[in-house]
Amino acid sequence: MSDSKPAASHRRILAASLVGTAVEFYDFYIYATAASLVFGRLFFPVASPSAQLMSAYATFALAFFARPLGAAVFGHFGDRLGRKSTLVASLMLMGGSTLAIAFLPTYAQAGWVAPFLLCVLRFGQGFGLGGEWGGAALLAVENAPPGWRARFGMFPQLGAPVGFIAANGLFLLLGVLLTPEQFLAWGWRIPFLLSIVLVGVGLWVRLKLTETPAFAEAMKEAPPAKAPLGELLRDFPLQTLAGTFAVVCCFAIFYLTTAFALGYGTTKLGYSRETFLGVQLGAIGFMAAGIIAAGYWADATSPRRVLMAGCIATVAGGFLLAPMMGSGSLWLIWGFLSLGLAMMGLVYGPLGAFLPGLFPARVRYTGASVAFNIGGILGGGLAPMIAQALADKGGLVPVGYYLSGAAVISLVALLFLRRQAE
Repeated sequence: MSDSKPAASHRRILAASLVGTAVEFYDFYIYATAASLVFGRLFFPVASPSAQLMSAYATFALAFFARPLGAAVFGHFGDRLGRKSTLVASLMLMGGSTLAIAFLPTYAQAGWVAPFLLCVLRFGQGFGLGGEWGGAALLAVENAPPGWRARFGMFPQLGAPVGFIAANGLFLLLGVLLTPEQFLAWGWRIPFLLSIVLVGVGLWVRLKLTETPAFAEAMKEAPPAKAPLGELLRDFPLQTLAGTFAVVCCFAIFYLTTAFALGYGTTKLGYSRETFLGVQLGAIGFMAAGIIAAGYWADATSPRRVLMAGCIATVAGGFLLAPMMGSGSLWLIWGFLSLGLAMMGLVYGPLGAFLPGLFPARVRYTGASVAFNIGGILGGGLAPMIAQALADKGGLVPVGYYLSGAAVISLVALLFLRRQAE
């Protein structure tokens, strides 16, 4: 392959890694959007709007605790049997759980059974996604030629803004076409129903893949690890621990600028759902631009250096959250969301090359997946709920400190990984 552009076979692999994660993240984001907008009222007893929103955010957090379990299970089979079959299985579990949410009864119809079933399916979403990102990242970087790892590794990350645009764009369209009563009664179910089409596309693409060269070579050199997770924790504890904390910033900034911001903007700030979704859609392009810039920058320097630069920028960005988000001006709110999501691109784009690079091929699926998804609990799983509680008690200033603190945690972790990551 030339240094100017990927060959046709590589473009098919990159398309598969992007399409698959776009489908998975679409599923994940429609839940985040619905949790911010309607799940509190539909699936929980009558209470204050803030209490219902907190309950919905709690179910949102549940998937993050399922993700490390999914990472361990899918990582086990991904390191022993291969990347392709594991990626297909994770997509089917995620898609099936998402589709089933469309048919759930509400609390008014089934009482406690409704939130219980919602939690079960949310757990299934998280379990499936736990095996998704690591496999998609390995599919890209293990097929990358020298000098292209970060640019190949950015393609799974680009699935995030694509999935977000599809999810929130659909909710915005429904808000325009349906009355609030229609949306609350049945309209919210449509994005979950439509996920079956996207999952079908993802499966069609992934079933055409072959195994990655790095995995095939590792299997020739030695038999697969009998217990990849045990080998990972025994031989690579520093990489696993520091890699976990290195991704905290990325999750915190994303879910504060999406799920929390949407809930806060449509309750405390009083904006309509359609208005705030439009503002977020206008900002998400900066995340995609940040991911692409980070991929090129990381290949020119190193993924770790780009991640550190993004963390430093996010520390400063946390101090802008309160004055810009609380200003009442949609332009300033859009400005902060655009800035935050651009910084998100810098701390997310290089992860596809950075985390797999910390581990050898025989435990790489498990290592990258476990670090990414446990970091998701610490950085994103509880972020909307914690931020909502902080905002209820002290306004947006402590929320900004929370974001800066998450960035400091990742920055310190990256400092400890210099020898392994450079």
